[in-house]
Amino acid sequence: MRTGIEARLNAIWYENQPAPWWLRALVPLYKAGNRLDRWWKLKHQPEDLKSVFIIVVGNITAGGSGKTPLVIRLCQILRQAGFRPGVISRGYGRQDSSLRLVSPASDPGKVGDEPLLIAQRAGVPVIVANDRCEAARKLLQQDINVIISDDGLQHYRLPRSLEICVIDGSRGFGNGSLIPAGPLREPLNRLRSFDQIIVNGEQASLPDDLPFISMTFVAGLLRSLESGQSWRLAQFGGCKANAVAGVGNPARFFNLLNQARIKTIEHVFPDHHIFSAADFEKMDPALPILMTEKDAVKCKNLGLSNAWFLSVDAVLPRDWEINLLQQATREVRREQVSS
Repeated sequence: MRTGIEARLNAIWYENQPAPWWLRALVPLYKAGNRLDRWWKLKHQPEDLKSVFIIVVGNITAGGSGKTPLVIRLCQILRQAGFRPGVISRGYGRQDSSLRLVSPASDPGKVGDEPLLIAQRAGVPVIVANDRCEAARKLLQQDINVIISDDGLQHYRLPRSLEICVIDGSRGFGNGSLIPAGPLREPLNRLRSFDQIIVNGEQASLPDDLPFISMTFVAGLLRSLESGQSWRLAQFGGCKANAVAGVGNPARFFNLLNQARIKTIEHVFPDHHIFSAADFEKMDPALPILMTEKDAVKCKNLGLSNAWFLSVDAVLPRDWEINLLQQATREVRREQVSS
């Protein structure tokens, strides 16, 4: 279940509970440190990566916003167009700090749940490392011509050709305050510097003159952790089930299940939670367990006999995808000429 600290912060950030004075007092320190960190990292960007076409996908709020499905979709459309994309990530929550090439069979504890999911779904080289510049150089050795950074908008040492900010439309920017009094990693005026703003789901409160692209999620199949058997989500309609979510915004997953007329018993865990068999012992064994695909990569070896995971796909406007491919073509050609 969510830790007491995480639940308390979510209540302050997203449920209009007032932030205590000591959290508000820390905001100026965070803001000053953020400015210093950005200045230093921009000053020390490596020259050898400035000619590479690098797409950075991230957000300015703490927690999930839908970045991973977007990264997977970007990899898919780039591959289909003949590009050779690869993904770099820090691998948040992993128990290993070394640089690692992620395979579909990697240990999620060593590479992180999101990089493993990307490797499984996108079928592209994925490298995790604390230093994203080091990861990018290693990725280029894999004959890659487009690098996608999963998260990393605030990792300013990494040069970037295109910055994409993803916003969770249902939660927006919470109370609008910087960490730790609110969920913002950077001030809201940072929005005006992004190349693209993508709103996941419902429209967040954005300035009227700020253009954005809408992204939606389409539910795929429910797949058995044990056998790989797949069912349509509608086939569970009218059933009662344990719904497990260890993601940034679990309500989005629960809503998908409820819309399919599934009667859920909700079990909320911290984002990037490392699951164990004990997490499931108190759940009714007569009911199926439904979970997100991100959580499933950490549960496949727990011996759960009636557990299913739901895959989701990001859907973007076709015109936007075409424009992205045109930009990729220009940038990769420029890189080839310069080299």
